[in-house]
Amino acid sequence: MTSVSVDAAALAPGESSRRLSSEERRRQILVAALAVFGARGYEGATTDEVARAAGVSQPYVVRLFGSKENLFLAAIEDALARMLRAFRAALADDAGEREPGVTEEKAAAKRIGQAYVDLLEVRGLHQTLAHAYLLGSHPVIGAAARAGFATVWRFFRDEMGLDADEARSFMAEGMLISTMIGLRIVDDYGSDPQITELFRSCFPTELPHVLDVLPRGTDRW
Repeated sequence: MTSVSVDAAALAPGESSRRLSSEERRRQILVAALAVFGARGYEGATTDEVARAAGVSQPYVVRLFGSKENLFLAAIEDALARMLRAFRAALADDAGEREPGVTEEKAAAKRIGQAYVDLLEVRGLHQTLAHAYLLGSHPVIGAAARAGFATVWRFFRDEMGLDADEARSFMAEGMLISTMIGLRIVDDYGSDPQITELFRSCFPTELPHVLDVLPRGTDRW
């Protein structure tokens, strides 16, 4: 993957044929920013790369966001908002048939886990957050990352109703998946028995789709 199909990913059909509003362009740039920051990290990425991925000029990115720091903060905010929207929608969606003997709590946990996996479709979302969590010493980004991390914890504890051990397990598995994405370890699936086992354990029902959407070592982002 050498570029980000921003128009296809971020805009409704027909929007790319007309002049986009600044808000639509902002959304388009954030899609690209998640992909680029996810692959390069905060220090490695540039606003020029994000601009090229979004199909706009670098001065336009700076005009909308002001600086790379502001763009990264906006990307963190967007990633967290997308994730929490997906979690809350999954938590509220109890219309499906439940397997016999499965409690609503377990069914909700399964739906939220599925929502986290489904977000792999948003290239770079998990990894942008993972990069943010490594920047705790940054005077601005560190504070935003800590606040976001705490917000996710509160969702599991307060909204989902998990106890502390259950919430810890949820977050730990999410961080494992983020690590697997960042390592591009999908390249070793099928050739390394241990990695193959890990993938089958983490994605027992979604494996074919996950293998299709995960970034590869040769992908630019």
